Amino acid sequence: MTAVRGSQGPVDADHARHLLRQMLRIRRLEEKCVELYSAARIRGFLHVYIGEEAVAAGVLEPLAAEDCVVATYREHGHALLRGVSAGAILAEMYGRLEGCCRGRGGSMHLFDAATRFYGGNAIVAGGLPLAVGLALADKMSGRHRVTACFFGEGAVAEGEFHESLNLAALWQLPVLFCCENNLYAMGTALARSESQTDIALKAAGYEIPAWAVDGMDVLAVEEAARRAVDAVRSGGGPHFLELRTYRFRAHSMFDPELYREKAEVARWMERDPIRLLRDSMDAAGQLPAETWETLQADVDAEMAAGIEFAEAGTLEPVEELTRFVYSDRTPGADQAGRAAG
Repeated sequence: MTAVRGSQGPVDADHARHLLRQMLRIRRLEEKCVELYSAARIRGFLHVYIGEEAVAAGVLEPLAAEDCVVATYREHGHALLRGVSAGAILAEMYGRLEGCCRGRGGSMHLFDAATRFYGGNAIVAGGLPLAVGLALADKMSGRHRVTACFFGEGAVAEGEFHESLNLAALWQLPVLFCCENNLYAMGTALARSESQTDIALKAAGYEIPAWAVDGMDVLAVEEAARRAVDAVRSGGGPHFLELRTYRFRAHSMFDPELYREKAEVARWMERDPIRLLRDSMDAAGQLPAETWETLQADVDAEMAAGIEFAEAGTLEPVEELTRFVYSDRTPGADQAGRAAG
């Protein structure tokens, strides 16, 4: 038996199976979301991660429980691998109280303080300043934490990108910036919006160690992320990964996808990250057919249980709809309280 190899050497079979399972969990969750959305069982906006699974699986692997994760509106997979259950994620999309945000956030605003998962941010580049703030708080408190911040290449055109990288570099903050470069932002090709398409080079302009990674190869992603996380945690300041990946589906469920050729999508699908790792493991004798079948069955069962949990959830009572939006205080109560004090 040979071994699956990363660029630094052989990869343990159990670890390879773990990474394969993590990617498959994301894929099945997203496929179920598409199915449920198409059946009008969940509504709102929906942006799926199919094709990009190696990025979340590889980057999240070296992070510790005390580290922070900040993501975008394409964040279901990040939340799942961070430890938010499939049930809590799906219940959120169903608008149920059992969701991770009591059904008030939906697909684009997943959040879970217990796993230090800080969104789910709908505004392009909106998570970058948040990540800088979290990292600044950790540095000022003397905590050896890392904040991993995910964002798409479309965020590079926003002012927050440049402001956040500049401050992180000036203050030497413990942030790992993870650019998920899927080439199209919403629907505009990168070369149409940026004169310099080497995003790692842009980050290097802020004196931040930065390098590009094959975002379809989970072993390459994990290796790069582990190197960067170790450097950030040891006081090396911010680091930047440009993860070159591709989404196999349209930007969102509302997207007619008129901006790219089907032949291009087909070429990228030949580098499906799940298939790449599975084929490597199979060639190395690390993935017997029965193991693969069991893995799929386990993941399918997890998703089925998540859907069952979500569909059995509770809708918020009408009388609770203004909770967290308006104060419960009656007019004049503050003045009366101050007078009494």
